[in-house]
Amino acid sequence: MRLIERIRLFLGGKPPAIQTAALPWRLRPDGTVEVLLATSRDTGRWVLPKGWPQKGRTLGESASREAYEEVGVRGRLTPREFGHYSYLKWLESGLNRRVRVSVFPLEVSEECDVWPEQGQREIHWTTCEIAAGRVDEPELAALLRKFPGEVT
Repeated sequence: MRLIERIRLFLGGKPPAIQTAALPWRLRPDGTVEVLLATSRDTGRWVLPKGWPQKGRTLGESASREAYEEVGVRGRLTPREFGHYSYLKWLESGLNRRVRVSVFPLEVSEECDVWPEQGQREIHWTTCEIAAGRVDEPELAALLRKFPGEVT
């Protein structure tokens, strides 16, 4: 836990909420790693497919399910967290809540023709460097820049 999180807890703040994200990836024929980003439904920001942990599933299994529901991909999940990032989630009340997102790589083997949230988001395959420039969260950008070294 980062120092700022420990201070926040010490002062009586809530611990961060937990979400889980898939990092869908594939290799181009030239060996370049590509990742799949999607736009969020509410703000249109570029994000990884993510959501709340699902009852009866591990964080990784929940991430894999989010990848299918949000961007229509399936594949081989790395069961160990690759890393995490934080962001502020704005609630309907106007307040915000810090969220810690655990990221699990998903090597894509299938792109579905139909999926639950099809048409609700833009999706785009791109290099990790370009993806890092599109996301808003600095910690996520750092994970994306680091990722090619983990698979090549």
